[in-house]
Amino acid sequence: MKTKVTVVVDNIASNGISGEWGLSILVEYGDKKILLDAGGSSLFLKNMKSLGIDVKHIDYATLSHAHSDHANGLPAFLDNNDKAKLYLRESTNSDCYMKVLFVKSYVGIPRNLLNNYSDRIEMVSGDYKLTEGVYLIPHKTRNLEKQGKRDKMYRRTSSGWKVDDFSHEQSLVLDTDKGLVIINSCSHGGAANIINEVKKTFPDKKVYGLIGGFHLFNKSKAEIKDLADKIRSTGIEYVCTGHCTKNRAYKILKDELGSIVNQMRVGYEISF
Repeated sequence: MKTKVTVVVDNIASNGISGEWGLSILVEYGDKKILLDAGGSSLFLKNMKSLGIDVKHIDYATLSHAHSDHANGLPAFLDNNDKAKLYLRESTNSDCYMKVLFVKSYVGIPRNLLNNYSDRIEMVSGDYKLTEGVYLIPHKTRNLEKQGKRDKMYRRTSSGWKVDDFSHEQSLVLDTDKGLVIINSCSHGGAANIINEVKKTFPDKKVYGLIGGFHLFNKSKAEIKDLADKIRSTGIEYVCTGHCTKNRAYKILKDELGSIVNQMRVGYEISF
């Protein structure tokens, strides 16, 4: 299937088009247009106009995970597109926080998103087929609470604070002519874990590439090099990363993995 991926919002501005701390990606898969995330504000609308993309023509919207730098633009999307459903993991709620000692900072979705747009939202579970050749895949790796604790991420529940296990995170998987391509905007569950989750979900298919942020901006050089080794061991042939990977970690990954690694920026296009 002819597939084109366009980075609408990323940290790195390009060709006069603005960036911000956030991510928004448009996938054109055959005749379907799929939006993954809407960045941290309504900037994605301005960038779409600059890139010649009509927001009204998008068929599906998905949220990679329940954090504000990916979800804050969603009300603007739903207000400017009257046909696309928004697909979220069933555990998604307005309950995500950064918690450092006694300091708590809300980092979740717009607080009224689920109520204000309930008629446009689909809460999905398990392996979900969005349309032919396109899937939403949840985490299947155990003990992801360790990742949440490492990054000081918590969820505020009726029974108290719980370490985030990223059950609200999902991968958008595309069946392309080169093999499966995974898009996961922050890869909080671990980029190598995500690749292996998709390999196990589709054992008869080749996993070609991974696109997204890898949440490495706060990781040590040793942790980044360890991830590079794990990515190499999966055998994938293409990596495109940006946003929460940031430049320092990108350079380390590039040194370790070479030509398979590419850097995101606003307006970057990838065809498969």
